[in-house]
Amino acid sequence: MAQPSPEKLILVAVEPNGIASVTINRPKLLNSLTKAMMTDLALSFKALDRDDSVRVIILSGSGRAFCSGVDLTAAEDVFKGDVKDMESDPVAQMERCRKPIIGAVNGFAVTAGFEMALACDILIAAKGAKFIDTHARFGIFPSWGLSQKLSRVIGPNKAREVSLTATPLTAELGERLGFVNHVVEEGQLLKKAQEVAEAIIRNNQDLVLRYKAVINDGLKLDLGHALSLEKERAHDYYNGMTKDQFKKMQEFIAGRSSKKPSSKL
Repeated sequence: MAQPSPEKLILVAVEPNGIASVTINRPKLLNSLTKAMMTDLALSFKALDRDDSVRVIILSGSGRAFCSGVDLTAAEDVFKGDVKDMESDPVAQMERCRKPIIGAVNGFAVTAGFEMALACDILIAAKGAKFIDTHARFGIFPSWGLSQKLSRVIGPNKAREVSLTATPLTAELGERLGFVNHVVEEGQLLKKAQEVAEAIIRNNQDLVLRYKAVINDGLKLDLGHALSLEKERAHDYYNGMTKDQFKKMQEFIAGRSSKKPSSKL
C-alpha cells in the first residue's frame, strides 16, 4: 500500500498577475518552525526575488496562527547552527528581497514569527492578532533583528516593555503605534492583503523596486545621509533615461490622469 506523501510545510504559489503567496503550513503546531522549514522559507524568498514574473509577495500562516516561533522541541538543532548563515536565514532573505512583502498576520506572531513580521514591508493584521516576544522568557538570544528593529518602529520604551516582560502587542495597538498598516476582520485578512498587492502592481514596477530600496536603505542612515542617498539615486535614474523613456512617462501620466482615481486602501 502506497504511503501518503508528506504534507508540504511551506507553500508557494504565483498568480498570473505577478502576486506570489508564501504560506507557512503547519497549523496543528501553530506554524512553529523547524530548521528545514526555515531553510525552505529562505530559499523560497530567494527564488521569488529572482523570478521576474513576481511583483509582490504575500506572507501568511495557515490555521489559527501566523507563526508561533521556533519549534522548541528542535531548539538545539536550530540554535546550535550558524546563526550568521544568510542562505538558510528566512529573515535575511526577506530583507534582501527586492520585491515588496506584505505580511498577513492572524492569531499569534511569536518571537521568530514576530521577527518575520518585522521583516515585511507592509503589515495587515486580523482583529485580535498578537505579536509576542518570548526571547527573555525562554532564555533565547535574538538573532533575527527583534532587539534592534522593534524600538525603531514603536519607540525604545515601548519596545523594552514588550520584550523584557513578554507582554503581547495587540494588532490594534500596533496600528496606533505605526507598526501595523491595517487591522481587519479575520475573514477579510487575505482579501485586504490582495487589495494592497493589486494597488502595488498597478504602478511602475521598476520604480516600485527602486522606491522600496531607497526607503529601506535610507532607514539605515541618519536623515542627512539618507537625503543625499535619495539625491544620488534620483540623479542616476534620470541620467539613465532616454528621450523615448521620458516620452513614455509623459504618455503614461496623461493616460492615468484621464482615468477615475482609485478608491483609498
